[in-house]
Amino acid sequence: MKKEFMKYAIDEAYIGINQGHGGPFGCVIVRDGNIIGKGHNCVLLKKDPTCHGEMEAIRDACRNLNTYDLSDCELYTTAQPCPMCMGAALWANIKKIYYGCNTKDTENIGFRDDIFYRFLDGEGDIADVTEFERDSCLELFADYSKDKNRKIY
Repeated sequence: MKKEFMKYAIDEAYIGINQGHGGPFGCVIVRDGNIIGKGHNCVLLKKDPTCHGEMEAIRDACRNLNTYDLSDCELYTTAQPCPMCMGAALWANIKKIYYGCNTKDTENIGFRDDIFYRFLDGEGDIADVTEFERDSCLELFADYSKDKNRKIY
């Protein structure tokens, strides 16, 4: 069954490639043996760097299930998730992720995931990240925390 789901992810990637939407990245989200979300890379189509296949599939699954919690789902994707997509999968509570190509394979076809991993390891300088106006933002957090009935996700 897993092989069938990866085939759907690959098919989804081909849809995006053939329509010029973006790179060879397709993804499906599965729950109880059924595909409940799918997506392919739409960075070029939507002119949005966050529209990776995994992000599109997570958004689709959440929309279809009317939830932000995909804890009972599995993710199948054509390439190892980049840090953004991995973060989104973890925020969605997805516990099982299957990927086809690894980060070296992705690098070999021209994608630059490696600089993000180096940056996260403290080795790169692709962005200057600085704490700023912490006290003002702590006040915001304190105001938010006053409502004891809000739902934490």
